[in-house]
Order: sequence, then structure tokens, then C-alpha cells
Amino acid sequence: YSDEEGKLFYFKYMVEGGEEFLPVATTRPETIMGDTAVCVHPEDTRYKHLVGKKAIVPMSNGRTIPIIADEYVDMEFGTGALKITPGHDPNDYAIGKKFDLEIINIMNKDGSMNGEAGQYEGLDRFDCREKLWEDMEGDGLVIKVEPHQQRVPRSQRGGEVIEPLVSSQWFVKTEGMGAKALKAVEDGDMKIVPQRFEKIWNNWLTDIHDWCVSRQLWWGHRIPVWYVGESGESEYIVARNEGEARKQAVEKGHPEDVILRQEEDVLDTWFSSGLWPFATVGWPFTEGEEDSDLARFYPGTCLETGYDILFFWVARMAMMGLELTGKAPFDVIYLHGLVRAADGSKMSKTKGNVVDPLDTVAEYGADSLRYSLVTGVTPGQDIPLNMEKIEANRNFANKLWNCCKFVTDNALKGADEEEMKTLGVNGPIGKEEFEKLSLPERYIVSKCHSLVASVTSDIENYQLGAAGSKVYEFLWDEFADWYIEISKTRLYEGAGGGGEEEAKAARRVLVYILDTSLRLLHPYMPYVTEQLWHHIPRPSATEDQVAHALMLADWPQMDDEVPLTTSEEAVSSFESFQALTRSIRNARAEYNVEPGKRISATIVAKGSLKDEISAEVKSLVALAKLDPEQVIVVEAGSDEAKAAAAVESVQLVVQDGVEAYLPLSGLIDPVKERKRLEKQSEKIEKEIQKLAGRLQSKGFVDKAPAAVVDKAKNELAELEDQAAKIKSSLEALS
Repeated sequence: YSDEEGKLFYFKYMVEGGEEFLPVATTRPETIMGDTAVCVHPEDTRYKHLVGKKAIVPMSNGRTIPIIADEYVDMEFGTGALKITPGHDPNDYAIGKKFDLEIINIMNKDGSMNGEAGQYEGLDRFDCREKLWEDMEGDGLVIKVEPHQQRVPRSQRGGEVIEPLVSSQWFVKTEGMGAKALKAVEDGDMKIVPQRFEKIWNNWLTDIHDWCVSRQLWWGHRIPVWYVGESGESEYIVARNEGEARKQAVEKGHPEDVILRQEEDVLDTWFSSGLWPFATVGWPFTEGEEDSDLARFYPGTCLETGYDILFFWVARMAMMGLELTGKAPFDVIYLHGLVRAADGSKMSKTKGNVVDPLDTVAEYGADSLRYSLVTGVTPGQDIPLNMEKIEANRNFANKLWNCCKFVTDNALKGADEEEMKTLGVNGPIGKEEFEKLSLPERYIVSKCHSLVASVTSDIENYQLGAAGSKVYEFLWDEFADWYIEISKTRLYEGAGGGGEEEAKAARRVLVYILDTSLRLLHPYMPYVTEQLWHHIPRPSATEDQVAHALMLADWPQMDDEVPLTTSEEAVSSFESFQALTRSIRNARAEYNVEPGKRISATIVAKGSLKDEISAEVKSLVALAKLDPEQVIVVEAGSDEAKAAAAVESVQLVVQDGVEAYLPLSGLIDPVKERKRLEKQSEKIEKEIQKLAGRLQSKGFVDKAPAAVVDKAKNELAELEDQAAKIKSSLEALS
């Protein structure tokens, strides 16, 4: 439909046997020739006395039609009198059926007027409109013509105005099939995700009508109906093929050579699509065969589709599957949202905001687009397609590539051929091997195993977006930012490494974590993960694998009954180590320590945590840029801890039981720092005075927009806060 400027034609419907008339308005005067009644509201006092009388159809040589009453008519809209043309309007058709009115078709399929149009036969419908109106004007039946905004039905392909016509169409009775589909969801045979769409499902299937499946197209499945004889459509046979139709015709008494003509209409696209779950795997030819594709692949497990075709396609598949096979076609119906523009608006060519996926793939890669769409979706919610997000996910793919490059080009350089054979991942790290690992390795394996359990659960529960995002966060925030950096302290002598067993353990964990992560990420980024997986050590292919490929590899957790090994203690200890590292980094930033400068530190911890941190001093040195010669880890409450507290230092309280002391002498040059802070203080003070002066000015406060005044107040508050911090730092230096 398109909204277009048209005309509303007002004319007189003369009442038979007098001078009275009913004022009627129409946007299509040519359809007057097909009118079979004039309808008014039964309570309309203007026309109540005319109900039951006859009206004369203009320019029809005196043909009369009844004046009827029905509550369908809105007394307040238009003239309150409605012409009824059952042959050319779907709403009028319903009233015509209700009052048993004659149905007159006044048009041919090419839009020209037929014999029912009387003197206007042969004219194009729009030419008829002009000629009829001109004739009515000559007979004094015209009241007025007004501009009118109207919705015009147009052909999507050719743009022509669509004309409603009454014609013979084939219908499928849906009441029984609809009840079966309704019951399948009610009984839990089919589950709709998200569940709120069950209400829409129920609304459609409880208020279902017979389904018109006739389509006048040149392509599609021809309707399996054969008409008997050379002409006419009164006798027909419904059959699977012409042979079966001929057999039925003979059984009805027709000769063997009787002429059969197949219906030229084709089935509605949704009807053909509704056959898809079972027709594509051999139905009906392989029904009952145990080893057939139909037996193996039908019914399916999960259908993933858009919520906008829940009824048009999904309900039809359910109805036809249950009717023709006795089984629901799917266990789960997962409904995703529609892809929209970045601002949430619908993509439209007229708006110019359509994103061509091929252009996006060319610029950012298929995996980046795929990952953005899948992780950006919550079941049933629309997806705003943001190019910045796709670019960020392209960067994530690059990060993944670089992680793999580090493992293959750096970490594995020290591995001999024998070790390389053992690095392929053919199962999860077990408890015995896990307990021999150092703290960072136990932490990253624990986090990885927890990730596997969480992602597996999310995918099984169709929380696909959440699962994909968790893999992203783990790879970027845990593996790349922490473990890869710590692994360097095991692999490189210059970073504190050099021990062969320690290096082997690091290589084992690096490959294991990367391999597991690639398996988890493969459904979201199939191309880059498949490519990278072939670059890392892999186990040999099994005999039943068609190809040695990641897409055929085992999921990281094949047995849900046996949880993967984790350690809450290791996670807690390493999180303390992370908090300590962040605190030292923050202190460096706060005191503007030069990036390359290494500082001294005394770490105070207690118990087993002190031992864990002591074992990872080289990791702390690398991550927090500490001087390895001036870092000690001491027991809380010990003499060494008290001595550290006595030195002029920056004290960092990391958490209960963990503190760090950073001697000021190592952090800053007091003289230089005082000069820098005093200069900064002087600059900020001038800005404060300037801004405070503006805010004290009555002219500014009264005349400036409220938003500008509020912005100035916020800026002043920020400057005052900065000034207070600088003052505090100066006092600390005194």
C-alpha cells in the first residue's frame, strides 16, 4: 500500500418512487456499476425511514438495489451512507454474504469493464471513472468532489493499482490442523523461545480462517487439481499426480481417454515452504523406511527464524507436519529479531540507511558481521546494526590472530618435535595434571573450564548472545591481557624464565586454552577459528572423521555428568594478585611515574597467599614494572612489614591481608614534582577564578540557557576537585 493524494466523489443515490436521495461518497466511482445495496446504521435518524426501500443505481437503466441497515456503518464517518459492492471490496463482500446480496463482477482481469458495466463495457477502469462521472453530472446526480488522502494497493513488482475481484480460489481447511499446532505448543511438544511469543501463536491459531492457497503466478507448485472434460470447472479431482487423477476419473465412470486439465494456479509460497521440513528429506516416497533420510532427519531439533514469520511460515510448517506426518517438525522454535539501522529505525531504501551485508563483509570480514549479529541479539529483540561494533569485532578477530601468532611463532619455538606431538588437545586437563601447575596456570585453566560450562549451558538454553560475549571477554580480558603476559616470564630468560619444566607447562597451557577457546568461538566465527586451529598443534584425526577440521572436533565438554576441573582457591588467590598489580599500576599513574622506570616495592601478605605471591614475584615485576632487585614479599605482622611501614612510602591497601608499600623516593623527584604541582595549581586556580566570576555575574546566570549554566557549574566543581587533590599532594611532599 502507498499513501497517495486522491479524490472523494460525493453523489446522490436516488430513492425509488420519490425525490429523496442518499448522499454517498466513494473513491472509485467506476465500481457503482457493481453496487448491490446501500447500507446505513440502524440508529441513524437521517436515514432510518428509508431502510427497506429501494435505491436506483446511477446510469444503470433503472436497476434497483435494497437499502439495508447494519451496525458496521459508522454514522459519524462521511455521509453515514455506504455503497456496497461485494464483487470489488473485501469488507463489502462480508456484508454481502451476511445479507445474501448479489455479487456482480464488472471488470475483466486486465482492468477493463465487462458486460456487467452496461454502456461502459470495454473501457479501461480509469476511463470509465471519468465517463461515468461525466454522465452522472449530466443527470444531476453529482454533489461534489474533494481532495482525499488514501491508501492505494499497488503491485510490488509492476506498480499497478490492484483491483479486488471475486474469483474462484482454492482454500485449505485449517481448523483441524490449527488445533493440532496449538496443542503441540500447549503440551510442550514444541517450545517457542522466547516464551512470550506463545501468546501470538495462540492468537493466530485460535482465530484461524480457511487458507487461500491459489496464486496466479508462472512459477511454483501447481495445485494438484484436475478438471474433467474439455471445458468447465464443475467436476474436478484432487490427486497426487495425473495418473492417480485418471484412475479416479475412470472409477467415476469416465472413459480411459477422458481429457483432464490441471489447475493452472500454483500453491501459495508459504504452502510450498510449509512442506520443507519433511518434503526435502524424502516424504512421501520414503515413509516407513527405517534407514531413510526422512527417518533420520525428521523431525528436526531446532528451527531458527525471525519472529515476523511466526505464523506465515512456522505455524504452516507445524500444521502441515502434524497433519501429514503425525509429528511436530521441531522441538524448539528459536525466534531472533530483525536487523535494524544503528539508531533502531527500520532499514529502508527511501531512507538510504540499508546496509549491504556483502559490502560489510568486504570491509570487515564475514566473521565480524556474523559475530556482531549473533552476540547482539536477545531472543525476539531487534538488532541495531552498528558499524562501530562490527569494527570492534573485526579488531577482536585480529587480537585472536595475534594471540595465535604469539603461541605459534614465539611460545612453541622452544618445543622439540617430541613435545609438539604431545601438545595437541584430545581432552580436558584432569585433576592430577591441574594440581601440578603454578598459580597463574591453575587460574587460567579454572577460568577456562568455568567458561566452558557457562557457554555450554547458555547455548543449550538458547542464550546465544550471552555465550558469545563471554568467550570474547575471556580471550581479551583474561587470556590476552594476563596469561599471555605472564607466560613470557616462563618462556624468556630475560623476563625471569629459563626453567625447562616451567616453559613446557606454559606451552601446554597456552595451546590448551587457545584450542579450547577456538572450539567455543567456532560457532560464532567459523572462518578465522578454523584457519587458526590448523596452525596450532592438533591431535590426530579419528577414523570416523570425514575431515580433520575444527568444525568436526569435539566440544570441550562432552560429558555433562563430569564437571571440568577448577579451583576456587586458585581463582581467589590470583584475583588478589591481579588487584595488587592494578593498585601498583594506578599508583604509578597517579604519581606520573615514567612508563619505563622500574620502582621498588614491599608486598605484605599472610599465609598461603604470601607464598603464592612470592612464587610469582617475576610475574609481578613484569606486569607492574617493578625493580626485581628491590621487591620483597613479607609476612603480615612481621618485623619486615613494620620496617616497610616506617619508611616514607605510598601505602596501598589492596584487600584484607594484602598491602603494598612503594617508597616515595623511588616514585618521584620531590623537587621536580613540587614544581610541577605548583605550576599546575596556579593554572587551575586561574581557571577557577574565571569560571567563578562568570557564575557570580547576574547577567550570565539570568540570560544564559539553563544547560549552559549547569555545564559551567559542573566544570567549576571538577576544577575545584582537581585543585583539592593537588593541594593534598603538595602537603604530602612537605
